[in-house]
Amino acid sequence: MAGRGNDPVVVVGLGRFGSSLAVELARRGTEVLAIDSRPKVVQSLAGKLTHVVAADSTDLEALRQLGVPDYYRAVVAIGTDIESSILTTSLLVELEIEDVWAKAVSRDHGRILERVGAHHVILPEHDMGERLARLLNGRMLDYMGVDGNYALVKTKPPREFVGVPLARSGLRRKYGVTVVCVKGQHDEFTYAAADTVLSYGDVIIIAGTVEQVERFTELP
Repeated sequence: MAGRGNDPVVVVGLGRFGSSLAVELARRGTEVLAIDSRPKVVQSLAGKLTHVVAADSTDLEALRQLGVPDYYRAVVAIGTDIESSILTTSLLVELEIEDVWAKAVSRDHGRILERVGAHHVILPEHDMGERLARLLNGRMLDYMGVDGNYALVKTKPPREFVGVPLARSGLRRKYGVTVVCVKGQHDEFTYAAADTVLSYGDVIIIAGTVEQVERFTELP
């Protein structure tokens, strides 16, 4: 997540997504205040998280008592309880948390979260499903969407661009994508240059619009 370095983070809702996020942040050295309304869930994470408490995140006074207004960033990871998700998000905005991330279970839920002030809305299940569909269709080895309609894709080079220097291949002119990095069969990734010649065993990272990279990875 973008923001101010390693600032402490509040994570509200400790289901699979929230607990995994909180534990991974803590493992990376980020101070985490983890909150869930279920004492058993809190107890199960006590050995993994330093600051994990049972509290009602829809109670404004409870959030104040926990010192939540002192945090720069918060993540609302509440899943199926949509009402609590929306109310918690609105309270964090009311407490003037500068960077509020909220998990949504549907696009409609996400739109409501945006309306109540969430700065970022996450749809983990939808995003993972979309990513998997792209990986299963064509020659994509990995896919990362960037800012809406732009993407980075790891793939193999199509036959027509093997054995030709990139500067002479016409790849960008024909398909609109740019080869950013190249990895040989026994090498590490290196930046692609004008004189880079692709081989059949290479793995490349390309950049372009979603439409462009999809078209490119469908080439034989």
